[in-house]
Amino acid sequence: MLDPEDKDAGRRVVEAPFAAALSRLMDARDDLCVVTADLSKWTDVLPFAKAHPDRFVQVGMAEQNLMGVTAGLAKTGLLPIAVTFGVFATRRAYDQIAMSLATRPCKAIIAGFLPGLDSRFRGTHQAIDDLAIIRSLPGVTVIDPGDATELEEAVVAAADRDGLTYVRCSRGRAEALFEPAPFRIGPPRQLADGDGGMGVVTTGAATRWVAEIRPPGVAHLHVPTLKPFPAGEVAAFALDHARVVSVENHLLHGGLGASVAQAMAARGVATPLDARGIDDRWGEYGRPEYSRDRLGLGPDALRAVLSGERVAA
Repeated sequence: MLDPEDKDAGRRVVEAPFAAALSRLMDARDDLCVVTADLSKWTDVLPFAKAHPDRFVQVGMAEQNLMGVTAGLAKTGLLPIAVTFGVFATRRAYDQIAMSLATRPCKAIIAGFLPGLDSRFRGTHQAIDDLAIIRSLPGVTVIDPGDATELEEAVVAAADRDGLTYVRCSRGRAEALFEPAPFRIGPPRQLADGDGGMGVVTTGAATRWVAEIRPPGVAHLHVPTLKPFPAGEVAAFALDHARVVSVENHLLHGGLGASVAQAMAARGVATPLDARGIDDRWGEYGRPEYSRDRLGLGPDALRAVLSGERVAA
């Protein structure tokens, strides 16, 4: 449900968009099942588990087993959604994902919660490297939704896609930037036209960060699909601008900025690129806003970069 305004932050919010996606899929499909690793309460799965116990599997604190069970269900013709924190899915259960889910035709969804700096903990819970890890697997689709409405629609769209799909997810009261609309896997979304000077490319939570402080005249391209990456559209966007900045809620290594640079280089686009993300370090312990500020990704730092000021990464 969309609230007109979050009283604490003055922003529109949606209550549990992932749970809403599960409800929609359950109404539309007879093959859906959900598998989790002792995180029902903290990933918005609990309502589904209570309403559909026959479609819910709890494997306990065993993420490797989570992926094995998910693969087994997928190979019987069901559509399983494996739900856990992104850091546990991609680091702890990488080999099981690779061997059980990615090496053979297998239709399934992995919902990775607490992406990037969303967690208040440090390296134990911050999935700052999940995109780089999961994108390295052949044939996997990777989506980093920009807001709550896009998250719900992306999960629904992933259910109709063959193969394995990884979706970064927000829990609880999640910010809403877009109006609800069907999600298309692949194409980027241009959120603002510019004057040809500065262009900014974002994905995931960074899209909201930038939308809140973007100066007039700065063009904005949101790229929710990290794989398959819309390299042609991103390179064309860069070609139309004198300078491009990329911003992401992830390490610079193997994330959005690296993909933008590769797309530009492969097509001979020489526009200067300033990639902004987490630069080869762990995130700080504390509220996401605090971590962002400490890592040079806070509102003031991003506003300065998009205004053309030279700010150290």
